[in-house]
Amino acid sequence: QVQLVESGGGSVQAGGSLRLACSASRYTDYRYYCLGWFRQVPGQEREGVAAIRQNDITNVADSVKGRFTISADNTKNTLYLQMNSLKPEDTAMYYCAAQLGRFCQTSIGAVPSYMYKGPGTQVTVSS
Repeated sequence: QVQLVESGGGSVQAGGSLRLACSASRYTDYRYYCLGWFRQVPGQEREGVAAIRQNDITNVADSVKGRFTISADNTKNTLYLQMNSLKPEDTAMYYCAAQLGRFCQTSIGAVPSYMYKGPGTQVTVSS
């Protein structure tokens, strides 16, 4: 079992930055795992944003490439999403997610289907 809790969301003006954090209990107990972020706007489908596999493979969606960075600190059991140059279209509820197992996928489309998910944190970007 992996429990996830996000923090760091808030309201920011376009062009600003936020860093989301996700406290992810026990994922380091497992040899193989993938961690990621996805977002969702009410009435729309979940959108994968970024993924990381055992701190050696990362992937980010084309829509955020060059602006968002995913990282993890295994000493703190924490996943991060650094978001720079935010745009109004980045407004959404952001969720962290985890998938265990040797064959977990870091493709962006797989992230919303990861087994474990947090309750989410709201990000609002105003123009």
